[in-house]
Amino acid sequence: MEPPKTSENLLRLEEARRDVMTDSALILTKIEKPVYSIPWRSSLRQILACCVAHSLVIQAGINMSFSAILLPQLDEKKSDIRISKSEASWIASIVAIALPLGSFIIGPLMDKFGRKKLCICATIPFVISWIMHACAKNVYHLYVARIIAGFSGGLTTVALVYVSEITHPNYRTMLLSLNSVFVSFGILFTCVLGLWFRWRVMALINCFLVLLTLVCLWFIPESPHWQIVFKNNPSGAAQSLEWLYKDQKIFENQYERLLDTTSKKPPQESKDKEPRLTRMKKQLKVYKEPIVYKPFTILFTIFVFQQLSCGYVIIFYAVDLFREIGGHFEKGLDEFVALVLLGSIRFIMAIVSSLISKRIGRRPLFFISGLGMCLTSLVAGIYMYFTVIPPDELAKLSIQKDKSDNIALYCVLGYVCFSSMGYFVIPWTLIGELLPVKVRGVLGGLMISIAYVLMFFTVKVFPFVLDLIKIQCLFYVMALVNLCGVIFMFFFLPETLGKTFKDIEAYFKRDT
Repeated sequence: MEPPKTSENLLRLEEARRDVMTDSALILTKIEKPVYSIPWRSSLRQILACCVAHSLVIQAGINMSFSAILLPQLDEKKSDIRISKSEASWIASIVAIALPLGSFIIGPLMDKFGRKKLCICATIPFVISWIMHACAKNVYHLYVARIIAGFSGGLTTVALVYVSEITHPNYRTMLLSLNSVFVSFGILFTCVLGLWFRWRVMALINCFLVLLTLVCLWFIPESPHWQIVFKNNPSGAAQSLEWLYKDQKIFENQYERLLDTTSKKPPQESKDKEPRLTRMKKQLKVYKEPIVYKPFTILFTIFVFQQLSCGYVIIFYAVDLFREIGGHFEKGLDEFVALVLLGSIRFIMAIVSSLISKRIGRRPLFFISGLGMCLTSLVAGIYMYFTVIPPDELAKLSIQKDKSDNIALYCVLGYVCFSSMGYFVIPWTLIGELLPVKVRGVLGGLMISIAYVLMFFTVKVFPFVLDLIKIQCLFYVMALVNLCGVIFMFFFLPETLGKTFKDIEAYFKRDT
């Protein structure tokens, strides 16, 4: 009986394989290893590792929704910290402006030190932030705490990259979608805690949650793609794959596919002998390749539509927005219960989106999400238009308004429901799919930085926009933005379901 192939045996196999490839380069470059499909049972370990990595982004969800609890409590008469309207907008938005810094620096750091190590390091500033929240004495302490929280949220970009690199192609779409499930859980977690606890107690609970994530991260493997592409360490990659795949056939198949990525890399010694200026020119030349600039442009445009759709504004200012749109809260329903409903809807729909994305794909989910958002925002705008018309004018139009309805509230909740199927979920996960591995760390961090800068401006100006235009006009604009987003994605967004990284790169090369 043939002995099982351990990581050491496979290392020897890889060395022998390189010798053969030197003599047969022309033949082997035309050979591509097929993707070996795997059953659910064999995917459990990578699902576990993905859940542990994604638990880091729970804090990103908490960051977004924390202001929805914090600001109303600070506005109470018994609050020991008093804030103005301008200070409230800074508390809400300053998280978003600090996020790009973390997202931008995490790219080169994760490429140099590894995905797992940076996941662990990202928990430390979160701990500092929540301790500062709990001990804050004035609004400036809250500013600093929120800035650190935002910076930490930017660091969680590493979780997306890590998950994209440890998952099998058959499960990558679904497991990347779990990112939004965990972000949604963070939002729901904050909304539920806000029903019973003051914001200082919530900060301590969040700190404990971060420490739990820190402990769990120690037990997952490093990304095998990082081991191969950035460290040229086949032995380390084999050890990571052994942890992820206990089935020997699947392990060997995935290991062989990883080695295909090294077969086309130039020898390290020849790269080291090149002048630094030559190496820099070659590195910059990479960004002119269609497999780099095309997906980057598509992602940038999608994020512009995502942020202008105001989905995140609803989360940051949920309670204030529910009060602004009106409605009659009764029978146990108030602004904070509506906030819990919002968090629950987003969490449930993120799970549904994650589960069905394995069969439906990105494009159909995006279309359903965008068209649903367009419809619900348009109905909300039209309804709120009629609410400001005097009753005698409505009577002339033979329109009767029920004084006890909450149609606008239901439309907003429906808007969140549809957005959680696509607009909230898919753009972030596409970063780990569309961008090639060699630039994913740097451009992924840059893209998320851009997204958060856009988020900062929308969240910061929202309270002042409401002072300038009527709220129903804002919902009309949201409907138009969502419609334009659907049209753009219909023509330019490729389907990634079931595609390998090589397939996706081939798509962007085909028109060149």
